[in-house]
Amino acid sequence: MTTKYVFKLYNSLAREKQDFVPLEADHVRIYACGPTVYSYAHIGNARMAVVFDVLQRLLRLLYPKVTYASNITDIEDKIIAASQETGEAIEFITRKYERIYNEDMAALGVRLPDVQPRATETIPEMISLIEQMIARGHAYANEGHVLFNVPSFPEYGGLSGRSRDDQIAGARVEVAPYKRDPADFVLWKPSNADQPGWDSPWGFGRPGWHIECSAMSEKHLGLPIDIHGGGADLKFPHHENEIAQSCCAHGSHDLTSFSKYWMHNGFLTVEGEKMSKSLGNFTLAHDLIEQGIPGEVIRYVLLSAHYRQPLDWSDSGVELGQKMLDKFYRILDELSDVADVPADVPSSVMEALCDDLNTPKAYAELNALAKAAQDQKTPETKAAFVAAAQLLGFLGVEPAVWFSAGQDASDIDAAWVEGLLVERTEARKAKNFARSDEIRDELAAKGIVIEDTPQGPKWKV
Repeated sequence: MTTKYVFKLYNSLAREKQDFVPLEADHVRIYACGPTVYSYAHIGNARMAVVFDVLQRLLRLLYPKVTYASNITDIEDKIIAASQETGEAIEFITRKYERIYNEDMAALGVRLPDVQPRATETIPEMISLIEQMIARGHAYANEGHVLFNVPSFPEYGGLSGRSRDDQIAGARVEVAPYKRDPADFVLWKPSNADQPGWDSPWGFGRPGWHIECSAMSEKHLGLPIDIHGGGADLKFPHHENEIAQSCCAHGSHDLTSFSKYWMHNGFLTVEGEKMSKSLGNFTLAHDLIEQGIPGEVIRYVLLSAHYRQPLDWSDSGVELGQKMLDKFYRILDELSDVADVPADVPSSVMEALCDDLNTPKAYAELNALAKAAQDQKTPETKAAFVAAAQLLGFLGVEPAVWFSAGQDASDIDAAWVEGLLVERTEARKAKNFARSDEIRDELAAKGIVIEDTPQGPKWKV
């Protein structure tokens, strides 16, 4: 472990900023709630992915091993509705939007998590957790449903701090005859012949949404987890329910027995208004990329506010992000004749990020490093500037590629390249080297060279 820096983060569970102390000194385990794949990811989803990407990049510099898991929810009522509306098979829809999500996030510089489990591949573990809750008196079966009994867990509400009345109101409680208490929530529900389902002790059915992440996180990371999180909108009821399920399945009343630290990124607005389809401002990451906004610019905007604060997406913010990255790439181009030497990320940027991922402070320090590199033109100042930028996920291509983007003479689509690199990484993990070589050859035909590094594949023209 690197002892020079102490990472401090705001723990939503403790409601204070704390020194991060991993449960194992040499291994940090992170879980972030990923997308429900029935449509394109909106820019708020992208903010979570980018924030946790910076988190895992930083922690990999501080600790010998980091395992980052972020799931794919591929069984949920919205997916069933999308299948019924389009007539497309559920698996076709989920695989399509899983691929698009990963391609879009790759265009934003988001690296694939170490583990990306699918809910449908974790059904036995969900059933086992539900059985454990029933056995301990925290869940009950009724009319083909299994429900978690909220009053059986007095610690419920510990994450969100909501009163019982607020819990019932905030959960948009469904009045149902099979519930013992209005706040009880579904762990398992029956499926009819037209709905996907699995055999269970309670009949043919499917899991509730909340149990999915409890099962996937425990299966792939073990308990307790070091850091769990996602968007602030998930704090209640999703994360509250995850804690209750996992604690009760294992007979614990200690809320940290599921995850020691919780991180939640703030809400996102568009031009000062809440993002809403009815307002016509529902902004998709995919659309922004298709419009030609470089992925690094989108990433720059998403990191421009502290992750816990609200972020307003605006045209002026995009223009500023483009201007700043153009400046960084112009400086890098000016330094093309300066030798490349290895360098650690400068302490000024490390200290900013170790203070609860203070990206606005890190941006200020990055600007200072860019100016020093431009003024001094030494290998050391260039290396410090590049190392800091790349930790934040910038300067991922050569300046010539950056400045040719959008020009008719260029047929290089950065999002296309990044999407193929994601597929190549998956192919290599699966030992499908034939497909991996095909992708390398396809890129080489476009004049694109891949360099495999410990931080992942890099590419240049």
